[in-house]
Amino acid sequence: MASRTELVEDLMGRFPHVPREAVIKEDLLRGGMAFDDSALTDNEGGDVKPKSYFIFSFDHRTLPELGTAALRRPPEEIVLTGGPYDLRRTVVSVRINPSSPYRVKTSDDGRLRLHLDDRPIADVGLPPMPDYYRHTLANGKSVMEVAPTIQWGYLIYLTAFRVCQYFGAKEECQYCDINHNWRQHKAAGRPYTGVKPVDEILEALAIIDAHDTARTSTAYTLTGGSITSHVGGKAEADFYGQYAQAIEERFPGRWIGKVVAQALPRADVQRFKDYGIQIYHPNYEVWDKRLFELYCPGKERYVGREEWHRRILDSAEVFGPRNVIPNFVAGVEMAAPAGFTTVDEAIASTEEGLTYFMSRGITPRFTTWCPEPTTPLGKANPEGAPLEYHVRLLETYRAVMEANGLSSPPGYGPAGPGRAVFSVSSFMDSLPADA
Repeated sequence: MASRTELVEDLMGRFPHVPREAVIKEDLLRGGMAFDDSALTDNEGGDVKPKSYFIFSFDHRTLPELGTAALRRPPEEIVLTGGPYDLRRTVVSVRINPSSPYRVKTSDDGRLRLHLDDRPIADVGLPPMPDYYRHTLANGKSVMEVAPTIQWGYLIYLTAFRVCQYFGAKEECQYCDINHNWRQHKAAGRPYTGVKPVDEILEALAIIDAHDTARTSTAYTLTGGSITSHVGGKAEADFYGQYAQAIEERFPGRWIGKVVAQALPRADVQRFKDYGIQIYHPNYEVWDKRLFELYCPGKERYVGREEWHRRILDSAEVFGPRNVIPNFVAGVEMAAPAGFTTVDEAIASTEEGLTYFMSRGITPRFTTWCPEPTTPLGKANPEGAPLEYHVRLLETYRAVMEANGLSSPPGYGPAGPGRAVFSVSSFMDSLPADA
């Protein structure tokens, strides 16, 4: 294709059952967007909710390479509407790429618009600064640092441990920049707490609870890096479990409690359930056996792919299949040097994994891979996976779900184009609207 616009419109025409909003959203997530300086605001104390870097960088450049976007934070997310494609309301996580053909800039009439190949294609809405972000903890830390919210305020993201004990080339997942993200924020002098004390999280949640009078925040996710030994004298289940126990004792039933952790033995999973967690995310990352071993070397070394999958199935007996929602990183199937070289092969492999879990009542979800430049796969694949892969994945995901009589998973807000708030992939935008 001569231009990105032609590629996007070709895929919209070839896959009419995939919402046009999802085609553009996937392209923005896989390749990023740029902001004109005029479209950025000094928003950490202003009226726009800033990007919090809640776990990964989700950028196509390092902080020192982002220019003004590093000094004047871009928004956490944007919402797209209207334009020549008549887009329904679409929430998109902001991933900065100064070289992207997508650019947010101020038009002559003073309105923000998203441009593709220098042509305006959508109006851009910015997330308002929530009242709870304007308050600080007693020690001066911001709520955004301790308990940021994403998905247009739906989800509180509690990264309790901001580094990962899978460390170095022989252990780190080859697409993951959690450790670098921590290092770059510390190097820039930004506040970025490595281990968040339980009492700080409870204090931040109390501020959110008091000021979120519309009850927009509906769920929280407890997560962080994998723990292969101990943190604060606690193994992984007890480390993350202590937060769940404290939150549920202090705020019983206020939010849907979710935890992202490794695929743990059944006794550990049961403790999560006993602490009050409702949804468990033992992410399997990539389905193909060879790619899992190569691209998730730490997980293969400490647990192993077959054991990982067995533990996912065991956890479904604890939480119920519907409440076990493992994530995979959509796109790394096609990452050089070892990934599939055709979209057909990659989709077939991913579909095999979806069928394996969905036929057992477990509904995976996915995050659209952002090829961050400090990761091995990001360096080798700066363009990410082809847009056609992502579009066909949406079609395949829905087909496998419907073939197994499943519906959109709980804890992700409403489904359907124009309604979804899940911002780091389009799978919720592409499913039928909830009744």
